[in-house]
Amino acid sequence: MVAKSDPNSKLIAENRRARFDYHIESDLEAGIMLLGSEVKSLRRGGSNIADSYASVEGGELWLINGYIAPYAEAKTWGHDERRRRKLLVSRKELSRLWSATAREGMTIVPLRLYFNERGIVKLKLGVAKGKKLSDKRETSAKRDWDRQKSRLLKQGAQG
Repeated sequence: MVAKSDPNSKLIAENRRARFDYHIESDLEAGIMLLGSEVKSLRRGGSNIADSYASVEGGELWLINGYIAPYAEAKTWGHDERRRRKLLVSRKELSRLWSATAREGMTIVPLRLYFNERGIVKLKLGVAKGKKLSDKRETSAKRDWDRQKSRLLKQGAQG
């Protein structure tokens, strides 16, 4: 979890849509292999993980369709914005993820991309099952009710 009080921890990108579209069963932290121009671009805050997902292929975990903006100063040795990036997890975690996606029909979705307390880029992944339309409506209705309830309580405290 990203510590709010730690000045070195910094949230780069968050996939807020994932909690609406999926039931998150469990989560884990993974390292990500990046080029120098990608890290510099991330320090400027240019990324998006909303449309991306992770996949186990060939015994390795890959982030697919994650966007990192091009770094203008790295003209010759720049990077492709949507290239596949290798994620670093232990063999035990990799086998657990593979079995979850292969047998149970789960999906691996990125939840947040951030710098940890040592300044290293980390990706928080969620092992999730897709929600049906009725579940999404229920989530939306619950969120609306919670907002309305807090508004009523706030008015009652003031009045």
